[in-house]
Amino acid sequence: MKPALQVRVEALLTGTARPYTRPGSRSGIDKQPRTDSVQLGALGFEGDEQGDPRVHGGPDKAVHHYAFEHYPAWRRELGNLPVLQQPGAFGENLSTQGLTEADVCLGDRFALGDALLEVSQGRQPCWKLNDRFDLPDMARRVQASGRTGWYYRVLQPGRVQRGDSLRLFERAHPDWPLTRLARLIYDRVLDPALLEPALALPLVASWRKLFERRLQLGSIEHWSKRIDGPERE
Repeated sequence: MKPALQVRVEALLTGTARPYTRPGSRSGIDKQPRTDSVQLGALGFEGDEQGDPRVHGGPDKAVHHYAFEHYPAWRRELGNLPVLQQPGAFGENLSTQGLTEADVCLGDRFALGDALLEVSQGRQPCWKLNDRFDLPDMARRVQASGRTGWYYRVLQPGRVQRGDSLRLFERAHPDWPLTRLARLIYDRVLDPALLEPALALPLVASWRKLFERRLQLGSIEHWSKRIDGPERE
């Protein structure tokens, strides 16, 4: 693996939480580009909101990054949808080219503007992508493709703007690209020889629980609530 050590932030986006598509739901997925300098704190960019803080946002999901080089593949698969014409289709805060899930390892530390970031986890897509793309299986498509994006926690707050460089300065777990972790989860792996090494990583609590339960129960967790969502009226 040869990671891109430095990439340019082509777009920085934030969004306000608004009523969404299903009864009682809210979402900040419709993020818009910012051209000004934006303060980045422990819970994310100033002016960025999440509709359901139980599962979105928080210190371990402060910043969402999505690779813009994935967009051509989505256009080939789904057609030339308007939502795929510019960054922001997946609710990302950062859009770059030159860095994908195969290049990023868990725990990687990056400098961005005045801030310092740490890769905390890959994204587990949810049903809100289905409604954003008007495709009932879009979250499943994203999950199966591996083109999920990833999250950062903020180690040092600072100001960030479009055009800043995102620079890798520390890699503690070079054998654990996000693609390897994703395969363990989405390929429904139950083999202890494959799962147990992951428990030595600085996993977020939900991922640690997932691997521990697989080892304990010998079964795969249910995904339908996350990936299909509540019933529409």
